[in-house]
Amino acid sequence: MFFIDTIETEGLGNRSYLAGGAHTAVVVDPPRDIDRVLAAASSRGVRISHVVETHVHNDYVTGGLDLVRITGAVYLIPADARVSFTRTPIRDGGTVSVDEGITLRAMATPGHTPHHTSYVLEERGAVAAVFTGGSLLIGSVGRPDLVEPRLTEQLARAQHASAHRLAAELPDETPVLPTHGFGSFCSSSQSEGDATTIGKERAGNDALVKDVDSFVAALLAGLEDVPAYYAHMGPANSAGPHQLDLTAPPLADAADIAERLSAGEWVVDLRNRIAFAEGHVAGSFNFEADGKIATYLAWMIPWGKPVTLLAESPAQLAAAQRELARVGIDRPAAAATGTVRDWIPGGHTPRSFPRATFADLAAQAPGPDVVLDVRRDSERAEGWIAGSVHIPIHQLHRRLAEVPAGTVWVHCAGGMRAGIAASLLDAAGRDVVAVDDSFDAASEAGLSITANAGSSTSG
Repeated sequence: MFFIDTIETEGLGNRSYLAGGAHTAVVVDPPRDIDRVLAAASSRGVRISHVVETHVHNDYVTGGLDLVRITGAVYLIPADARVSFTRTPIRDGGTVSVDEGITLRAMATPGHTPHHTSYVLEERGAVAAVFTGGSLLIGSVGRPDLVEPRLTEQLARAQHASAHRLAAELPDETPVLPTHGFGSFCSSSQSEGDATTIGKERAGNDALVKDVDSFVAALLAGLEDVPAYYAHMGPANSAGPHQLDLTAPPLADAADIAERLSAGEWVVDLRNRIAFAEGHVAGSFNFEADGKIATYLAWMIPWGKPVTLLAESPAQLAAAQRELARVGIDRPAAAATGTVRDWIPGGHTPRSFPRATFADLAAQAPGPDVVLDVRRDSERAEGWIAGSVHIPIHQLHRRLAEVPAGTVWVHCAGGMRAGIAASLLDAAGRDVVAVDDSFDAASEAGLSITANAGSSTSG
């Protein structure tokens, strides 16, 4: 009897899989931190015989090469993928035996990348599941614009064809097990749901219910900015990632932290946004450990810039270091744990700024100096506070000079990104108020909300 275990990487919105039988198993799209995979295999009492990639990933560093080095497994990568290390190429229709009666069959599904390959798990000739990587997702498909702009429309059309191939060749009851689509920016759109089948997708996925021209037009129109660090993931995976080192970084004291800030390095405070607003090291940035730290820090930091992490505990530090390693920020330059008083030189006081709600914003008379909206374009399009300035969070560090003079009331959809933005503005010497509230409360507070071109509402 086969099994399939899911290995979640929630911070990146991805899944990896361990699948097999009584004795051996295959790993599909392994994460960088392979200790989780090894633990899953150990729990099952199986040997990892194969490691397979659906494609060369653009959103995270794979742990495939490390896993192969440790286990001696066969490393299967689509034959047309360009990589610089030894692997076993696999082509459309190729099969491998995973365990007694359990096989894995490759199915070419280009679109997310030109070489993208899905894998059909079969038990004694019957389809058990399909690992679709960045091809068919839950209610969506993987975005086709991560390889090369001139190929985007071609790959979007290939996504449509690949989705139809999967639907035509697999039974409706086949579980669809994608790698992306659980908050990943590799998904062309965000959908609800935790599980799906070929039949469910046939009934509701745009790739399967729209004609190719309508599908491509809608897909391309809905694509948003690509996280900047994606540009580094594909090359790292093609070259072959070096072995991961999760040992603790060098410890920094208050003087060292001050020197690093003076040198223009990034000092990142991992505490929650409430604690940061109440008191922090002047010049430090706040990326909450419980937020999407890997996505937003990697998106915004100049690539290769040294980063020092400030954490409340060794456990918080280790978790953040692990998340950052998944996207290629392997070794923090330094780190410190404790409280803000431990991180500032004697005689200095912590910086702070106020937090507020949308009701507080609405109560400002004659009105705030500046309201800054740091949501994504798609969020902004659904409604914004009249007169507000819009700079998406991932662009703010490069566009600080565009923020008008005065006290800045900064908001997002729920508070986390506003906390990041407030820390950037505070570090730049601006007076800032972080609106830590749900945007749904803006109209309820009486703020005028522009819903679309030329129309507005108020609560």
